[in-house]
Amino acid sequence: MYQFSVPHLESAFRLDSSQVVITGQTTIQQGDRQVLIFEVRLTQPDWWCRSCGCQATSRGSRSRQLFHAPNGSRPVRLLLRLRCFSCTLCGMYWSEQVPADLASAGSKLTRAAINWALVSVVLDGLSINAVARNLGTAWNTVNDAVLEAGYTHLISDPTRFEGVTTIGVDEHCWRHVGWRSDRFVTAIIDLTPRSDGRPARLLDMIPGRSKQVLASWLNGQSTKFKLNVKTVAMDGFTGYKSAVREVLKTAATVMDPFHVVRLVGDKVTQCRQRLQQETLGRRGRKNDPLYQARRLLLTRNKLLSETAAPKVDAIIQNPRYEALTRIWSLYQAVINAYENPKRLQGREKLACIIDALNADTTRGNPELRSLARTLHKRRNDILAYFTHPHSSNGPTEAINGRLEHLRGIALGFRNLQNYIHRSLLHTGGFKHHLQSLL
Repeated sequence: MYQFSVPHLESAFRLDSSQVVITGQTTIQQGDRQVLIFEVRLTQPDWWCRSCGCQATSRGSRSRQLFHAPNGSRPVRLLLRLRCFSCTLCGMYWSEQVPADLASAGSKLTRAAINWALVSVVLDGLSINAVARNLGTAWNTVNDAVLEAGYTHLISDPTRFEGVTTIGVDEHCWRHVGWRSDRFVTAIIDLTPRSDGRPARLLDMIPGRSKQVLASWLNGQSTKFKLNVKTVAMDGFTGYKSAVREVLKTAATVMDPFHVVRLVGDKVTQCRQRLQQETLGRRGRKNDPLYQARRLLLTRNKLLSETAAPKVDAIIQNPRYEALTRIWSLYQAVINAYENPKRLQGREKLACIIDALNADTTRGNPELRSLARTLHKRRNDILAYFTHPHSSNGPTEAINGRLEHLRGIALGFRNLQNYIHRSLLHTGGFKHHLQSLL
């Protein structure tokens, strides 16, 4: 059976400060919502003069309004009555101050409200606008408080970079409107496998996408972090590889399967578009065979349906599309090499595919010749995936998808620093230990 005690209003409404007590309550209508207001006073009056030590005389009180954690769907406000005093001996005048454990100096939000807002943003994925509505205050007030609390409690944690041995590097477009140069950032992802099964997490985001940007970030990290990083997964951008080779001299660079397969798939598309122009003299239309099969050519052969497979067979068996057939066959072979359950066999197959591409076999096929140059140039990075487990940039692309979702929640961002902080709170892996940090 339950053991009941006397109801405690302060505890029920998360007034954890022992220096205040609720003395009254009322409800007012504000727009379409009811607002619950509590009158709060300090339990221990400050009667004694700080100058001479004499007992003071009460001179009334002043009010201070604070926004508190909501009660369900109702915003809650605290009307804090702070008594004023004057010393009859020396004439000194003073008033009570807001307790530090209730709210910080100058803040409009109580600490309980800030913690509730931070949990709502990080754990529940609410927008700042929704949190501000539930608190009954302005967007700027909530946004500043959440970002400050998130940076203080979570982002600035010095242990956040400990134990990182594998990172992923990729560019990310955070602004999809306009053509300004600051639309792209470099995302650093922690790909280190966790014993507790936690997924990859965002470590940091840097404005820009170049060798200098990544090198500057790596040079700014601690020596311990740079020595611990053993593997760096990335796409085909050589600037990132040069930065890693320059700063992390002992780390292995890996071009992950996602970008290798995408690279070959892009060449399939380019070859299809070129043949479309050469055979019909125009772009593809809905009844053109090459245009109808534009997505089927990028699908694994064994995943094609009974109606789709004949369409692909008709194209690859057409002698006019010999160049497309060769690069499509290479595309399927690369996927099969990555799918091989035995990693060493998969590595050998992919190495044979790359080595087989030479000037003679790619003659007359510009897409295949360009692909061969790239694969030969990044051969070691491509094959390193098979000897460095957990080095795929797939989780990096997954985090990019979650950031796209974040922009949808917020209906877009205009301030890059706000976007970086919100991205770290959203995908920084803080959900598993947020409660222990607050």
